[in-house]
Amino acid sequence: MARKVLKLASWTGMALAASGIYLYSNKYLDPNDFGAIRVGRAVATTAAISYDYLTSLRSVPYGSEEYLQLRSKIHDLFVSFDDTPLGAASLAQVHKAVLHDGRTVAVKVQHPKVQAQSSKDLLLMEVLVLAVKQLFPEFEFMWLVEEAKKNLPLELDFLNEGRNAEKVAQMLQHFEFLKVPRIYWELSTKRVLLMEFVDGGQVNDRDYMEKNKIDVNEISRHLGKMYSEMIFVNGFVHCDPHPGNVLVRKHPDTGRAEIILLDHGLYQVLTDEFRLDYCHLWQSLIWTDMKKVKTYSQRLGAGDLYPLFACMLTARSWDSVNKGISQAPVTASEDSEIRNNAANYLPQISQLLNHVPRQMLLIFKTNDLLRGIEAALGTRASASSFLSMSRCCVRALARHERKNTRSFLRRTRISCGEAFNLGQISLHELILHVKGSRLACWIIALLGWLFPALH
Repeated sequence: MARKVLKLASWTGMALAASGIYLYSNKYLDPNDFGAIRVGRAVATTAAISYDYLTSLRSVPYGSEEYLQLRSKIHDLFVSFDDTPLGAASLAQVHKAVLHDGRTVAVKVQHPKVQAQSSKDLLLMEVLVLAVKQLFPEFEFMWLVEEAKKNLPLELDFLNEGRNAEKVAQMLQHFEFLKVPRIYWELSTKRVLLMEFVDGGQVNDRDYMEKNKIDVNEISRHLGKMYSEMIFVNGFVHCDPHPGNVLVRKHPDTGRAEIILLDHGLYQVLTDEFRLDYCHLWQSLIWTDMKKVKTYSQRLGAGDLYPLFACMLTARSWDSVNKGISQAPVTASEDSEIRNNAANYLPQISQLLNHVPRQMLLIFKTNDLLRGIEAALGTRASASSFLSMSRCCVRALARHERKNTRSFLRRTRISCGEAFNLGQISLHELILHVKGSRLACWIIALLGWLFPALH
């Protein structure tokens, strides 16, 4: 139950992070880091696997002759099974194992009694949120309980997680840099998930990338492309991209940098109406069309708080939003301004989060986790990343328009307009590149003139 209280605190933290509060040096206290708990869970893991394989996977009646035979052979499933988990969280932990056919697998095992305990944890969460509302009426956090009630059962069903993994792998198969571990269905249940074992370093580990000669800027660009495609084009979004769930590696055969996406229990499915409004909003933010920023923010439930909504989405000040978020990178002084002012707007933030569509809540969380990764890598959103987002928006809007017209001429005009807009974006990107190259040449020339001894 204590873990769920911590989870409530993390959800509340998400609401604050969405307002632009970024404490990049945060150290999280994870109860799973204590050795005694890990050892205890390793013991429980063996029992959990045995129970699920015997009763759920094989559908063998308890106490039958077949049940007793399988129980005696349960250890024959693996040649080896590491008792020490690779990672542990509040709902499950992951172990490395080897099957008899030589496949190295990752075994994700749900903690015992999590299913039974979850209803009590939700009740406790609801009581705590109601208590907060009594003490501070201006804060509205009942949406936390509603989201937890909706999402927790999905996260506890590992077969659902496996289906999500296969769906996103198919959906993003054109990205050669993306690796989604294969699911082994014949050995999986609702509480135990077996998947291909893929090793790598965490996406925020600069030292690992430098050691393995992985370009952090390339990884950041790939991550942006991947999530833009999920959000704007497909409307199927992986909502837990914390560094433990996003790994990087050099592909063993090609030597190319690769992103490994793990933990597919929590996805947000966006309605077409929400997704298209969100596309229009980001297009407006990128190209500084403030009239449309207001229009589409209000369509997404922001009301008169649309300036705050725009700042929360972009993690930029209102002044920067008006000047153009793609025109200049975020500065330390702007970050400091956002952090210092955020506390003054907590009641408004609470009100806004209570009124926006539920789909937006996990999008906020996802955006903030991605920005945390960018901050750790030192690759905060650049003009190039915004242009990549804009490409996805153009493609998504054009595809929707083509889908909803039967006229060949109309579809042709839509496709031509799409090609023109994408060409404009490419031209703008080329201009930025040329400007950057010229600036670099000027800087080198200036340094050569100032310090001739270096030549």
